[in-house]
Amino acid sequence: MPALTDALAVKRLLSKLGICSRTEAEAAIHAGRVAVNGQVMRDPLRRVRLDRDRLTIDGNPVTASAPRYLMLNKPRGLVSTRRDERGRPTVYEALGEAAGTPGLAPVGRLDQASEGLLLFSNDHTWAAGVTAPGSGLEKRYHVQIDGLGDEALLAALRAGADCQGEWLRVASAALLRQGDKNSWLALGLTEGRNRHLRRLLAACGFEVRRLVRVAIGPLPLGDLPKGAWRSLEPGEIDALSRPSPPGSQR
Repeated sequence: MPALTDALAVKRLLSKLGICSRTEAEAAIHAGRVAVNGQVMRDPLRRVRLDRDRLTIDGNPVTASAPRYLMLNKPRGLVSTRRDERGRPTVYEALGEAAGTPGLAPVGRLDQASEGLLLFSNDHTWAAGVTAPGSGLEKRYHVQIDGLGDEALLAALRAGADCQGEWLRVASAALLRQGDKNSWLALGLTEGRNRHLRRLLAACGFEVRRLVRVAIGPLPLGDLPKGAWRSLEPGEIDALSRPSPPGSQR
């Protein structure tokens, strides 16, 4: 969430508060639906502050919502977006009443076929810190592959591979267990790219059968049931806000 003292362009402020998208905000401004201190304004780049300016849209006051911090055990099959142009079910359908929180957005992503720990917040500054490559937060995953993993595979994943022009690697890799035809790996990322683990494992000759995020830094998924969500505790919020010392694993 923007701080009350942040001076932001009106269209950006309306977007950060979850009132509407920047495009929708710009259209509302040009249509004369937005007023600052009782005066209709038509400049979407005009800067305002919530602590000193009275902002309304269609006559309704615009205020900052209380910050919320949630975790969801995402089931497979949901897409990490509020609206999907293809009509697929989204993660917001699992959030119940919390889905209506203004500005609530996923903190990072899990693709449709992936499962496990997904954070949400309407505090965009906090969310940016959690997802920043320099945060030191390792995202940890349990991944089932369609073959038998060994130390050579783990070493290859740590070393990395060229995946269509992007060099992808993992920060940590270990073998959890294996059966006759498949294996479970414990893999960690400190910087995630689009379909990072799936692409890297494909480059090593393996297909991902299941991918479950089990922790983000010091926050484990724990025993939260699949499809359930809960609010983060104050200590958990703070722990995700603090950068890790170089070389440490949170």
